[in-house]
This record gives sequence, C-alpha cells and structure tokens, in this order.
Amino acid sequence: MNIFSHARRSLGQNDPNFGAPLDTTHGTILYVEGVTVSFDGFRALNNLNLYIDEGELRCIIGPNGAGKTTMMDVITGKTKPDAGSVYFGQQINLLELSEHQIARGGIGRKFQKPTIFEALSVYENLELATAADKRVWWTLTQQLNSAQKFRIDEVLVQIGLQEHRYKNAGALSHGQKQWLEIGMLLMQSPRVLLVDEPVAGMTGEETEKTAELLLSLAGKHSVIVVEHDMKFVRSIARKVTVLHQGSVLTEGTMDQVQNDPKVIEVYLGE
Repeated sequence: MNIFSHARRSLGQNDPNFGAPLDTTHGTILYVEGVTVSFDGFRALNNLNLYIDEGELRCIIGPNGAGKTTMMDVITGKTKPDAGSVYFGQQINLLELSEHQIARGGIGRKFQKPTIFEALSVYENLELATAADKRVWWTLTQQLNSAQKFRIDEVLVQIGLQEHRYKNAGALSHGQKQWLEIGMLLMQSPRVLLVDEPVAGMTGEETEKTAELLLSLAGKHSVIVVEHDMKFVRSIARKVTVLHQGSVLTEGTMDQVQNDPKVIEVYLGE
C-alpha cells in the first residue's frame, strides 16, 4: 500500500487523486504557483512561484520578512493563500487538504525548536512516530513488527543516535534532539521534508554532522532547508532560492547568488 492509499484510508479522504501514486513524471514534486498571502494588508507572499524537483536538496534564504515561514505554512496547510495553487506531484492539490492530511500524505516539517517527547527514550520516540494509528490506546498496546523494528534501527544509524537508543531524549544535546526529530519525520516516509533553521544553536561539530545528514537524505527525499547561516548553506547547497518581499528574487548556485548585485543589496550586504 503506498503512502497516499494509507492516508486516504486513515483520514477518509474522498478525492480520487489522493490515493493514486504520486505523479512526478516531469521531475517536479512540488509546484507553488502564483501564491499570494496577505495579513492585515501586508503581503507576506506576493505571486510566489517555486518548483522543487524530486530528490533535490534546495536551500531557501532571505532577510527577515521575506516570506520563508509563510511559504512553509502554505505548503503544509497551516495557512491558506489568497490566490495561487500548490500541488504535490501533478495531481494532489494541497490547498484542499488539512495540515494532518498533508503530513500523513508525505510532506514532513521540522520546526526550528525540536518537538520530541523528552521523558521517553530515543527508541520510544521513533516507535511513537512509527505508529500508523495515533490513538493513545493503540500506541500503548500494539507491538512493532519486524519490518518496523528494522526501520527504527535503520533510522537510528542514519541520524547517528544508534548508541543512544535507550537514553532519555531530554538528556540529549541540542543537536541530537534536532536529529531525533528528523528521525521521527523519517519514520513517516516523507517524500518532501521541510527543515527550518536546522543548525541554530548548534556546536561546530553538530553543524557538520547535520550537513552530512541532510546531504544523505537528498535523492531519497526532496529536502527544503530554510537557513540564515550562510557558511552552512554553502556546505550543502546545490541550488539556492532567495526570497525577498514574498517573491523569488533569484535562484542559482551559491556562488551565483552571492555575486548577484540584487542579493548583495537586499540580503547579503545588510
């Protein structure tokens, strides 16, 4: 059963496209077209157009107020735009779905502050993230099958916490908590992963390990990273999108972006 079929069954989604295999035949997994969002007369997004390819790692940068958070809010269903369209693949209209449906359907979001269960072990956090049915009674009474246990072991290695599986999550370092939250999202097999300022507050060593982790996810997932740390962006970026006043100012490699006079004026030169 593919992830959309599962989400459709769990959520009672009646859209016939919702259970179909994701159509990425054109290579693009996320289409954001003509999206405008206004708050009390202020345009947080202004005719935003953004296209993310399947398996790519994209970095989004821009000054405060550029629209980065609002963009993520629209993609994940937290905010409905005044105009425009947002499609997951060619047939899934994200604007018709709730936040929960989008998350269960294959788009994961990691916020800047990690949201983990600190009183539980690392393993138990991943176990909770595995549960297909999030009702408390089901979660407390069901046993993991061998495939789920293997997947948890696989993710523990991927996020570098295999030696901390029985450690309380609250005792982890800041960076380790961030990796655990990414691991919890990976347990849900997202096709697209949005990551908000992943290295804020991290040590230099943690930042390097986070770069390695995000690079390892590209290809298997489409990863969108919103970040202010330009050194970190340079270490992982293949393509960078610069937002300004709710629109795309420019896109390109990090070198192209850093040398663009418009970018220097509105962002990097500040």
